[in-house]
Amino acid sequence: MLTVGFARSALPSVPLRAGHRMFAVVVGLAAALRVVTMLGYRPAQLYWGDSFSYLHLAAHPEPSTGFRPPGYPLLLALLRPFHSIELVVAVQHAMGLAVGVLIYALLRRASLPAWAATLAAVPGLFDASFLRLEHAVLSDMLLIFLVVAALAVITWRPVVSPRAAVAAGLLLGWAGLTRTVAVPLLGLFVLYLVVRRAGWRPVVALALAGVLPLAAYAAWYHAHHGRYALSGSDGVALWARTMTFADCSVIRPPAAEARLCPNGTVVDAASEYIWAPGSAINLLPGGRDGNNDLARSFALRAIAAQPLDYLADVARDTALTFAWTPVPHPARVTPAFGFARGAWGLPAYPLVEQVRRDYDPDLSGLRSVEPYASFLIAYQYPAYLRGPFIAAILLLGGAGAPLARRSAALPWLTAVALLVVPVAVLDFDHRYVLPVIPVACLAAGLAGADLRGRAGRNPGKRRWQAVRLPAGRTE
Repeated sequence: MLTVGFARSALPSVPLRAGHRMFAVVVGLAAALRVVTMLGYRPAQLYWGDSFSYLHLAAHPEPSTGFRPPGYPLLLALLRPFHSIELVVAVQHAMGLAVGVLIYALLRRASLPAWAATLAAVPGLFDASFLRLEHAVLSDMLLIFLVVAALAVITWRPVVSPRAAVAAGLLLGWAGLTRTVAVPLLGLFVLYLVVRRAGWRPVVALALAGVLPLAAYAAWYHAHHGRYALSGSDGVALWARTMTFADCSVIRPPAAEARLCPNGTVVDAASEYIWAPGSAINLLPGGRDGNNDLARSFALRAIAAQPLDYLADVARDTALTFAWTPVPHPARVTPAFGFARGAWGLPAYPLVEQVRRDYDPDLSGLRSVEPYASFLIAYQYPAYLRGPFIAAILLLGGAGAPLARRSAALPWLTAVALLVVPVAVLDFDHRYVLPVIPVACLAAGLAGADLRGRAGRNPGKRRWQAVRLPAGRTE
Protein backbone atom coordinates (compact mmCIF):
# COMPACT_ATOMS: atom_id res chain seq x y z
CA MET A 1 0.00 0.00 0.00
CA LEU A 2 1.18 3.53 -0.83
CA THR A 3 1.19 4.67 2.79
CA VAL A 4 3.23 1.71 3.96
CA GLY A 5 5.88 2.44 1.34
CA PHE A 6 6.16 6.05 2.39
CA ALA A 7 6.26 5.16 6.07
CA ARG A 8 9.04 2.63 5.55
CA SER A 9 11.15 5.02 3.51
CA ALA A 10 10.57 8.09 5.67
CA LEU A 11 10.55 7.05 9.28
CA PRO A 12 13.88 5.19 9.29
CA SER A 13 15.50 8.31 7.77
CA VAL A 14 14.88 10.06 11.09
CA PRO A 15 16.60 8.57 14.15
CA LEU A 16 14.19 6.30 16.02
CA ARG A 17 13.64 8.11 19.30
CA ALA A 18 10.79 9.12 21.57
CA GLY A 19 9.22 11.19 18.77
CA HIS A 20 8.19 8.16 16.76
CA ARG A 21 6.99 6.40 19.88
CA MET A 22 4.82 9.41 20.65
CA PHE A 23 3.25 9.28 17.20
CA ALA A 24 2.78 5.51 17.49
CA VAL A 25 0.79 6.08 20.69
CA VAL A 26 -1.29 8.76 18.95
CA VAL A 27 -2.06 6.48 16.00
CA GLY A 28 -2.93 3.67 18.41
CA LEU A 29 -5.44 5.90 20.20
CA ALA A 30 -6.89 7.04 16.87
CA ALA A 31 -7.26 3.41 15.78
CA ALA A 32 -9.02 2.60 19.05
CA LEU A 33 -11.50 5.42 18.40
CA ARG A 34 -12.30 3.90 15.03
CA VAL A 35 -12.86 0.48 16.58
CA VAL A 36 -15.24 2.10 19.08
CA THR A 37 -17.06 3.79 16.19
CA MET A 38 -17.53 0.48 14.37
CA LEU A 39 -18.75 -1.17 17.57
CA GLY A 40 -21.00 1.73 18.50
CA TYR A 41 -22.84 2.15 15.20
CA ARG A 42 -23.65 -0.98 13.23
CA PRO A 43 -23.25 -1.60 10.37
CA ALA A 44 -22.58 1.83 8.77
CA GLN A 45 -24.15 5.21 8.10
CA LEU A 46 -26.21 4.94 4.93
CA TYR A 47 -27.77 7.96 3.24
CA TRP A 48 -30.80 7.54 1.04
CA GLY A 49 -29.94 8.58 -2.48
CA ASP A 50 -26.17 8.91 -2.15
CA SER A 51 -25.13 5.66 -0.47
CA PHE A 52 -27.54 3.38 -2.32
CA SER A 53 -26.81 4.98 -5.68
CA TYR A 54 -23.08 4.44 -5.14
CA LEU A 55 -23.65 0.81 -4.15
CA HIS A 56 -25.93 0.24 -7.14
CA LEU A 57 -23.33 1.73 -9.51
CA ALA A 58 -20.68 -0.56 -8.01
CA ALA A 59 -22.75 -3.58 -9.04
CA HIS A 60 -24.04 -2.11 -12.31
CA PRO A 61 -21.35 0.22 -13.72
CA GLU A 62 -22.64 2.92 -16.04
CA PRO A 63 -22.05 6.66 -16.48
CA SER A 64 -24.40 8.43 -14.10
CA THR A 65 -26.48 11.39 -15.29
CA GLY A 66 -26.62 12.65 -11.70
CA PHE A 67 -24.07 13.90 -9.19
CA ARG A 68 -22.19 10.63 -8.75
CA PRO A 69 -19.12 10.02 -10.94
CA PRO A 70 -17.49 6.56 -10.94
CA GLY A 71 -14.44 7.01 -8.68
CA TYR A 72 -16.10 5.90 -5.44
CA PRO A 73 -18.19 3.13 -7.05
CA LEU A 74 -14.87 1.76 -8.34
CA LEU A 75 -13.63 1.33 -4.76
CA LEU A 76 -16.96 -0.24 -3.79
CA ALA A 77 -16.72 -2.61 -6.76
CA LEU A 78 -13.25 -3.73 -5.65
CA LEU A 79 -14.70 -4.61 -2.25
CA ARG A 80 -17.93 -6.13 -3.57
CA PRO A 81 -16.71 -9.78 -3.57
CA PHE A 82 -16.69 -9.64 0.26
CA HIS A 83 -20.40 -8.61 0.38
CA SER A 84 -19.88 -6.52 3.51
CA ILE A 85 -20.77 -2.88 4.13
CA GLU A 86 -18.83 -3.13 7.39
CA LEU A 87 -15.68 -3.94 5.40
CA VAL A 88 -16.25 -0.80 3.30
CA VAL A 89 -16.25 1.48 6.34
CA ALA A 90 -13.33 -0.45 7.89
CA VAL A 91 -11.29 0.32 4.76
CA GLN A 92 -12.34 3.98 5.01
CA HIS A 93 -11.30 4.09 8.69
CA ALA A 94 -7.94 2.68 7.61
CA MET A 95 -7.70 5.46 5.02
CA GLY A 96 -8.22 8.00 7.80
CA LEU A 97 -5.29 6.53 9.71
CA ALA A 98 -3.21 6.39 6.52
CA VAL A 99 -3.76 10.12 5.92
CA GLY A 100 -2.41 10.84 9.40
CA VAL A 101 0.66 8.66 8.75
CA LEU A 102 1.34 10.40 5.43
CA ILE A 103 1.16 13.85 7.02
CA TYR A 104 3.48 12.83 9.83
CA ALA A 105 5.98 11.18 7.46
CA LEU A 106 6.07 14.18 5.12
CA LEU A 107 6.60 16.64 7.94
CA ARG A 108 9.31 14.57 9.61
CA ARG A 109 11.04 14.34 6.25
CA ALA A 110 10.85 18.14 6.13
CA SER A 111 12.76 18.17 9.47
CA LEU A 112 9.80 19.30 11.56
CA PRO A 113 10.10 18.17 15.21
CA ALA A 114 8.20 15.02 16.10
CA TRP A 115 5.77 16.83 18.41
CA ALA A 116 4.87 19.36 15.70
CA ALA A 117 4.47 16.71 12.98
CA THR A 118 2.25 14.73 15.33
CA LEU A 119 0.19 17.82 16.13
CA ALA A 120 -0.44 18.44 12.42
CA ALA A 121 -1.90 14.93 12.07
CA VAL A 122 -4.14 15.22 15.15
CA PRO A 123 -7.20 17.02 13.65
CA GLY A 124 -7.80 14.39 10.99
CA LEU A 125 -7.11 11.55 13.42
CA PHE A 126 -9.27 12.73 16.32
CA ASP A 127 -11.98 15.11 15.10
CA ALA A 128 -15.30 13.30 15.59
CA SER A 129 -16.53 14.60 12.23
CA PHE A 130 -13.89 12.45 10.53
CA LEU A 131 -15.00 9.40 12.51
CA ARG A 132 -18.53 9.92 11.20
CA LEU A 133 -17.35 10.61 7.65
CA GLU A 134 -15.23 7.46 7.53
CA HIS A 135 -18.18 5.47 8.87
CA ALA A 136 -20.52 6.57 6.08
CA VAL A 137 -20.90 5.13 2.60
CA LEU A 138 -19.90 8.40 0.94
CA SER A 139 -17.11 9.41 -1.44
CA ASP A 140 -15.43 12.04 0.75
CA MET A 141 -12.92 9.86 2.60
CA LEU A 142 -11.62 8.38 -0.63
CA LEU A 143 -11.21 11.91 -2.01
CA ILE A 144 -9.19 12.98 1.04
CA PHE A 145 -6.92 9.96 0.82
CA LEU A 146 -6.27 10.38 -2.92
CA VAL A 147 -5.47 14.10 -2.64
CA VAL A 148 -3.13 13.68 0.34
CA ALA A 149 -1.44 10.73 -1.38
CA ALA A 150 -0.94 12.81 -4.55
CA LEU A 151 0.60 15.60 -2.48
CA ALA A 152 2.87 13.09 -0.76
CA VAL A 153 4.10 11.71 -4.08
CA ILE A 154 4.77 15.08 -5.67
CA THR A 155 6.46 16.71 -2.65
CA TRP A 156 8.39 13.67 -1.42
CA ARG A 157 11.66 14.65 -3.10
CA PRO A 158 12.99 18.05 -4.14
CA VAL A 159 13.28 16.79 -7.72
CA VAL A 160 10.08 15.26 -9.13
CA SER A 161 10.78 12.24 -11.32
CA PRO A 162 8.54 11.30 -14.26
CA ARG A 163 7.56 8.15 -12.37
CA ALA A 164 6.40 10.19 -9.36
CA ALA A 165 4.57 12.56 -11.71
CA VAL A 166 2.70 9.64 -13.30
CA ALA A 167 1.70 8.30 -9.87
CA ALA A 168 0.47 11.72 -8.74
CA GLY A 169 -1.42 12.20 -12.01
CA LEU A 170 -3.22 8.87 -11.69
CA LEU A 171 -4.18 9.68 -8.09
CA LEU A 172 -5.52 13.07 -9.16
CA GLY A 173 -7.39 11.52 -12.06
CA TRP A 174 -9.08 9.10 -9.66
CA ALA A 175 -9.81 12.00 -7.29
CA GLY A 176 -11.44 13.93 -10.14
CA LEU A 177 -13.60 10.91 -10.91
CA THR A 178 -14.51 10.66 -7.23
CA ARG A 179 -15.59 14.27 -6.81
CA THR A 180 -15.50 16.56 -9.84
CA VAL A 181 -14.48 19.51 -7.64
CA ALA A 182 -11.02 17.86 -7.60
CA VAL A 183 -10.56 18.15 -11.38
CA PRO A 184 -9.05 21.69 -11.13
CA LEU A 185 -6.35 20.27 -8.83
CA LEU A 186 -4.74 18.60 -11.84
CA GLY A 187 -4.14 22.00 -13.44
CA LEU A 188 -2.87 23.33 -10.13
CA PHE A 189 -0.30 20.50 -9.83
CA VAL A 190 0.85 21.00 -13.43
CA LEU A 191 1.25 24.74 -12.84
CA TYR A 192 3.24 24.01 -9.67
CA LEU A 193 5.71 21.84 -11.61
CA VAL A 194 6.05 24.52 -14.29
CA VAL A 195 6.75 27.25 -11.71
CA ARG A 196 9.24 25.00 -9.93
CA ARG A 197 10.96 24.34 -13.27
CA ALA A 198 10.66 20.60 -12.80
CA GLY A 199 11.38 19.92 -16.46
CA TRP A 200 9.13 19.00 -19.34
CA ARG A 201 9.10 15.23 -18.68
CA PRO A 202 7.43 15.40 -15.23
CA VAL A 203 5.01 18.08 -16.44
CA VAL A 204 3.90 16.03 -19.45
CA ALA A 205 3.82 12.80 -17.41
CA LEU A 206 1.61 14.36 -14.74
CA ALA A 207 -0.75 15.97 -17.25
CA LEU A 208 -1.16 12.83 -19.37
CA ALA A 209 -1.57 10.48 -16.40
CA GLY A 210 -4.22 12.75 -14.90
CA VAL A 211 -6.12 13.50 -18.09
CA LEU A 212 -6.28 9.94 -19.46
CA PRO A 213 -8.70 8.56 -16.80
CA LEU A 214 -10.89 11.66 -17.16
CA ALA A 215 -10.87 11.41 -20.96
CA ALA A 216 -11.66 7.70 -20.85
CA TYR A 217 -14.68 8.30 -18.64
CA ALA A 218 -15.83 11.23 -20.81
CA ALA A 219 -15.69 8.94 -23.84
CA TRP A 220 -17.66 6.25 -21.98
CA TYR A 221 -20.19 8.90 -20.98
CA HIS A 222 -20.48 9.95 -24.64
CA ALA A 223 -21.13 6.37 -25.71
CA HIS A 224 -24.08 6.18 -23.31
CA HIS A 225 -25.51 9.71 -23.38
CA GLY A 226 -24.30 11.26 -26.64
CA ARG A 227 -22.09 13.98 -25.20
CA TYR A 228 -18.67 14.23 -23.58
CA ALA A 229 -18.95 15.01 -19.87
CA LEU A 230 -17.79 13.99 -16.41
CA SER A 231 -21.11 14.82 -14.78
CA GLY A 232 -24.70 15.08 -15.87
CA SER A 233 -25.55 17.71 -13.27
CA ASP A 234 -22.76 20.28 -13.35
CA GLY A 235 -24.99 22.82 -15.09
CA VAL A 236 -27.81 22.27 -12.63
CA ALA A 237 -25.43 22.78 -9.71
CA LEU A 238 -24.05 26.03 -11.12
CA TRP A 239 -27.58 27.24 -11.93
CA ALA A 240 -28.56 26.65 -8.29
CA ARG A 241 -25.55 28.72 -7.21
CA THR A 242 -26.82 31.68 -9.28
CA MET A 243 -30.31 31.56 -7.79
CA THR A 244 -29.08 33.43 -4.72
CA PHE A 245 -28.32 36.56 -6.77
CA ALA A 246 -29.67 36.25 -10.32
CA ASP A 247 -31.56 39.28 -11.64
CA CYS A 248 -32.94 38.62 -15.09
CA SER A 249 -33.49 42.33 -15.74
CA VAL A 250 -29.69 42.56 -15.70
CA ILE A 251 -28.92 39.18 -17.28
CA ARG A 252 -31.44 39.50 -20.15
CA PRO A 253 -31.35 35.81 -21.11
CA PRO A 254 -32.82 34.52 -24.38
CA ALA A 255 -36.33 33.14 -24.26
CA ALA A 256 -35.31 29.51 -23.74
CA GLU A 257 -33.12 30.38 -20.74
CA ALA A 258 -35.57 32.93 -19.34
CA ARG A 259 -37.65 30.01 -18.08
CA LEU A 260 -34.84 29.40 -15.55
CA CYS A 261 -35.06 32.87 -14.01
CA PRO A 262 -36.02 33.09 -10.31
CA ASN A 263 -39.75 32.46 -10.07
CA GLY A 264 -40.49 33.55 -6.52
CA THR A 265 -39.44 30.29 -4.84
CA VAL A 266 -37.17 31.18 -1.91
CA VAL A 267 -35.09 28.68 0.04
CA ASP A 268 -32.35 29.14 2.65
CA ALA A 269 -29.37 27.75 0.71
CA ALA A 270 -28.33 27.65 -2.94
CA SER A 271 -28.26 23.86 -3.10
CA GLU A 272 -31.91 23.67 -2.00
CA TYR A 273 -33.01 25.07 -5.37
CA ILE A 274 -32.04 21.74 -6.91
CA TRP A 275 -34.55 19.88 -4.78
CA ALA A 276 -37.32 22.46 -4.21
CA PRO A 277 -40.41 21.25 -6.15
CA GLY A 278 -41.36 24.83 -7.03
CA SER A 279 -37.97 25.95 -8.34
CA ALA A 280 -37.82 26.93 -11.99
CA ILE A 281 -35.76 23.97 -13.18
CA ASN A 282 -38.08 21.41 -11.61
CA LEU A 283 -41.07 22.95 -13.39
CA LEU A 284 -39.54 22.60 -16.86
CA PRO A 285 -40.41 19.59 -19.05
CA GLY A 286 -37.72 17.01 -18.31
CA GLY A 287 -36.92 18.55 -14.92
CA ARG A 288 -33.35 18.96 -13.77
CA ASP A 289 -32.16 15.73 -15.41
CA GLY A 290 -33.21 16.89 -18.84
CA ASN A 291 -32.04 20.50 -18.72
CA ASN A 292 -28.42 20.39 -17.57
CA ASP A 293 -27.01 22.12 -20.67
CA LEU A 294 -29.65 24.85 -20.58
CA ALA A 295 -28.99 25.40 -16.87
CA ARG A 296 -25.23 25.71 -17.48
CA SER A 297 -25.78 28.26 -20.25
CA PHE A 298 -28.04 30.37 -18.02
CA ALA A 299 -25.61 30.15 -15.08
CA LEU A 300 -22.59 31.25 -17.12
CA ARG A 301 -24.60 34.13 -18.55
CA ALA A 302 -25.70 35.15 -15.05
CA ILE A 303 -22.14 35.08 -13.68
CA ALA A 304 -20.86 37.13 -16.63
CA ALA A 305 -23.62 39.71 -16.12
CA GLN A 306 -23.30 39.89 -12.31
CA PRO A 307 -19.72 38.90 -11.43
CA LEU A 308 -19.53 40.96 -8.24
CA ASP A 309 -22.81 39.55 -6.93
CA TYR A 310 -21.55 36.04 -7.68
CA LEU A 311 -18.22 36.61 -5.90
CA ALA A 312 -19.97 38.21 -2.93
CA ASP A 313 -22.25 35.19 -2.48
CA VAL A 314 -19.32 32.77 -2.80
CA ALA A 315 -17.34 34.75 -0.21
CA ARG A 316 -20.30 34.95 2.15
CA ASP A 317 -20.98 31.22 2.07
CA THR A 318 -17.28 30.32 2.28
CA ALA A 319 -17.05 32.43 5.43
CA LEU A 320 -19.48 30.05 7.15
CA THR A 321 -16.47 27.74 7.52
CA PHE A 322 -14.94 30.02 10.14
CA ALA A 323 -17.86 30.40 12.57
CA TRP A 324 -17.24 29.21 16.13
CA THR A 325 -20.66 27.58 16.38
CA PRO A 326 -21.47 25.51 13.26
CA VAL A 327 -24.13 27.27 11.19
CA PRO A 328 -26.96 25.06 9.86
CA HIS A 329 -26.82 25.51 6.09
CA PRO A 330 -29.45 24.69 4.96
CA ALA A 331 -31.45 24.98 8.16
CA ARG A 332 -32.78 21.41 7.88
CA VAL A 333 -29.35 19.83 8.47
CA THR A 334 -27.37 19.15 11.64
CA PRO A 335 -23.93 20.65 10.89
CA ALA A 336 -22.01 18.79 13.59
CA PHE A 337 -22.39 16.55 16.64
CA GLY A 338 -24.23 13.85 14.72
CA PHE A 339 -23.62 10.85 16.97
CA ALA A 340 -26.91 9.95 18.69
CA ARG A 341 -28.76 7.03 20.25
CA GLY A 342 -31.38 5.12 18.35
CA ALA A 343 -32.15 2.90 15.40
CA TRP A 344 -32.63 4.11 11.86
CA GLY A 345 -34.33 1.65 9.52
CA LEU A 346 -34.02 1.50 5.75
CA PRO A 347 -36.87 2.65 3.52
CA ALA A 348 -38.86 -0.05 1.74
CA TYR A 349 -37.72 1.05 -1.71
CA PRO A 350 -36.86 -1.21 -4.67
CA LEU A 351 -33.31 0.22 -4.82
CA VAL A 352 -32.64 -0.92 -1.23
CA GLU A 353 -33.71 -4.46 -2.05
CA GLN A 354 -31.62 -4.37 -5.22
CA VAL A 355 -28.52 -3.33 -3.23
CA ARG A 356 -29.16 -6.14 -0.74
CA ARG A 357 -29.24 -8.67 -3.55
CA ASP A 358 -26.24 -7.25 -5.38
CA TYR A 359 -23.91 -6.07 -2.64
CA ASP A 360 -24.67 -7.16 0.93
CA PRO A 361 -27.51 -9.61 1.75
CA ASP A 362 -27.20 -8.74 5.46
CA LEU A 363 -27.57 -4.99 4.90
CA SER A 364 -29.67 -3.34 7.61
CA GLY A 365 -30.40 0.08 9.00
CA LEU A 366 -28.04 1.83 11.40
CA ARG A 367 -28.38 1.23 15.14
CA SER A 368 -26.43 2.50 18.12
CA VAL A 369 -24.84 0.03 20.52
CA GLU A 370 -23.99 0.77 24.16
CA PRO A 371 -21.72 1.64 25.87
CA TYR A 372 -19.75 2.68 22.79
CA ALA A 373 -22.39 5.07 21.45
CA SER A 374 -22.61 6.96 24.74
CA PHE A 375 -18.85 7.42 24.75
CA LEU A 376 -18.89 8.84 21.19
CA ILE A 377 -21.84 11.11 21.97
CA ALA A 378 -19.88 12.64 24.85
CA TYR A 379 -16.61 12.64 22.90
CA GLN A 380 -17.93 14.53 19.86
CA TYR A 381 -18.53 17.85 21.67
CA PRO A 382 -14.94 18.63 22.69
CA ALA A 383 -13.44 16.76 19.68
CA TYR A 384 -14.52 19.23 17.04
CA LEU A 385 -12.23 21.64 15.18
CA ARG A 386 -13.90 25.04 15.45
CA GLY A 387 -13.97 27.47 12.55
CA PRO A 388 -11.47 30.00 13.94
CA PHE A 389 -8.89 27.22 14.32
CA ILE A 390 -9.40 26.26 10.66
CA ALA A 391 -8.80 29.90 9.76
CA ALA A 392 -5.62 29.99 11.86
CA ILE A 393 -4.29 26.80 10.21
CA LEU A 394 -4.95 28.26 6.74
CA LEU A 395 -3.26 31.52 7.70
CA LEU A 396 -0.16 29.70 8.93
CA GLY A 397 0.03 27.70 5.71
CA GLY A 398 -0.49 30.88 3.70
CA ALA A 399 2.38 32.57 5.53
CA GLY A 400 4.76 29.81 4.42
CA ALA A 401 3.39 29.34 0.90
CA PRO A 402 5.49 32.11 -0.72
CA LEU A 403 8.67 30.53 0.68
CA ALA A 404 7.97 27.25 -1.19
CA ARG A 405 11.30 25.71 -0.13
CA ARG A 406 9.52 22.74 1.44
CA SER A 407 6.63 22.89 -1.04
CA ALA A 408 4.17 24.50 1.37
CA ALA A 409 2.66 26.39 -1.57
CA LEU A 410 1.11 23.37 -3.28
CA PRO A 411 -0.79 21.90 -0.29
CA TRP A 412 -1.91 25.39 0.76
CA LEU A 413 -3.29 26.21 -2.69
CA THR A 414 -4.88 22.75 -2.77
CA ALA A 415 -6.58 23.41 0.57
CA VAL A 416 -7.88 26.78 -0.65
CA ALA A 417 -9.19 25.18 -3.85
CA LEU A 418 -10.95 22.42 -1.89
CA LEU A 419 -12.55 25.09 0.29
CA VAL A 420 -13.69 27.53 -2.40
CA VAL A 421 -14.48 25.41 -5.48
CA PRO A 422 -17.46 23.50 -3.97
CA VAL A 423 -19.01 26.81 -2.89
CA ALA A 424 -18.29 28.40 -6.26
CA VAL A 425 -19.93 25.61 -8.26
CA LEU A 426 -22.81 24.80 -5.88
CA ASP A 427 -22.91 25.71 -2.20
CA PHE A 428 -21.29 25.53 1.21
CA ASP A 429 -21.61 22.29 3.17
CA HIS A 430 -19.84 21.42 6.42
CA ARG A 431 -19.10 18.00 4.97
CA TYR A 432 -17.28 19.64 2.06
CA VAL A 433 -14.98 21.46 4.51
CA LEU A 434 -13.54 18.25 5.94
CA PRO A 435 -11.20 17.50 2.98
CA VAL A 436 -9.67 20.94 3.54
CA ILE A 437 -8.49 20.21 7.09
CA PRO A 438 -5.75 17.56 6.66
CA VAL A 439 -4.40 19.32 3.56
CA ALA A 440 -4.33 22.66 5.38
CA CYS A 441 -2.59 21.01 8.35
CA LEU A 442 0.05 19.62 5.99
CA ALA A 443 0.56 23.09 4.48
CA ALA A 444 0.84 24.65 7.95
CA GLY A 445 3.38 22.03 9.00
CA LEU A 446 5.51 22.59 5.90
CA ALA A 447 5.26 26.34 6.43
CA GLY A 448 6.47 25.85 10.00
CA ALA A 449 9.39 23.81 8.71
CA ASP A 450 10.19 26.58 6.20
CA LEU A 451 10.12 29.31 8.82
CA ARG A 452 12.09 27.22 11.29
CA GLY A 453 14.71 26.36 8.66
CA ARG A 454 15.15 29.97 7.59
CA ALA A 455 15.52 31.13 11.18
CA GLY A 456 18.20 28.48 11.70
CA ARG A 457 20.10 29.69 8.63
CA ASN A 458 19.90 33.40 9.45
CA PRO A 459 23.33 34.86 8.53
CA GLY A 460 23.29 37.36 11.37
CA LYS A 461 22.60 34.60 13.84
CA ARG A 462 25.46 32.49 12.47
CA ARG A 463 27.90 35.41 12.72
CA TRP A 464 26.84 36.07 16.31
CA GLN A 465 27.39 32.44 17.23
CA ALA A 466 30.78 32.36 15.46
CA VAL A 467 32.30 35.35 17.27
CA ARG A 468 34.26 34.47 20.41
CA LEU A 469 34.73 37.52 22.60
CA PRO A 470 37.86 37.82 24.73
CA ALA A 471 37.46 36.83 28.35
CA GLY A 472 36.00 39.59 30.47
CA ARG A 473 34.74 41.58 27.47
CA THR A 474 31.05 42.09 26.77
CA GLU A 475 28.94 43.88 24.15
